[in-house]
Amino acid sequence: MNILEKITRYKRDEINERKQLYPKELLEKSIFYDSPCVSLILYVQRPDKSGIIAEFKRRSPSKGVINNHAEVEKTSIGYMQAGASALSILTDHHFFGGSNHDLEIARKFNYCPVLRKDFIIDEYQLFEAKSIGADAVLLLASVLSKEEIRHFTQIAHELGMEVLLEFYDENELDKYDETVDLVGINNRNLKSFEVDFNHAIRLAAKLPARAVKIAESGIQHPNDILTLKKSGFDGFLIGELFMREVSPETACRKFIQEVNVLAQTESS
Repeated sequence: MNILEKITRYKRDEINERKQLYPKELLEKSIFYDSPCVSLILYVQRPDKSGIIAEFKRRSPSKGVINNHAEVEKTSIGYMQAGASALSILTDHHFFGGSNHDLEIARKFNYCPVLRKDFIIDEYQLFEAKSIGADAVLLLASVLSKEEIRHFTQIAHELGMEVLLEFYDENELDKYDETVDLVGINNRNLKSFEVDFNHAIRLAAKLPARAVKIAESGIQHPNDILTLKKSGFDGFLIGELFMREVSPETACRKFIQEVNVLAQTESS
């Protein structure tokens, strides 16, 4: 059994338990449930923003503990002030050390879009995402059928949220659905957690030109952003690079500043 299979198997049991503890009727009473969502598409494409979706992630199955001391409030506010276009918050606890409360805090202190990053395999998680203040949700083509992707996307849209559909394997591309809002290509193989930066570039050419594309994982240098932009990417999800520093928000600010300098140099 690979890591992704272990995660999804655990997640099914976790969801069943959460359904008993927090039924949908209770989720609907959240102060966030009827609040309007902020568009992730608009923010990653804003010319005054970096296109970077800065992630808050405490640990991972492949790296173990990344940063157990960072605070969601300070880090998320710092990310936004640094020029990040959006926030990605890991809400899985067992494997990544996150929580729904982490996203609620990020939502409370920021006006930019907040992406709920988790392993969504049940429509219940969409209602849960809305109840904690998410503006967008991540769906994984590797664990969902095309029918589930379309169904979950429809529910997310009815709740006012956008959908980022993530691919890794070329064989998953037939699950692309034009109703999704953004398409992510992960440079990290979620079955082995190995990373190949050029993977997203190779796969991007096989996606519809009109798709809003997000590169995920493996971004290490400001030059990588310029390379990805030339390959048609609009957004760039970065987590570990920032989170492994004592001050993730400072690392994010320096990175974006360097990207801006490189971009100005290249255009002059």
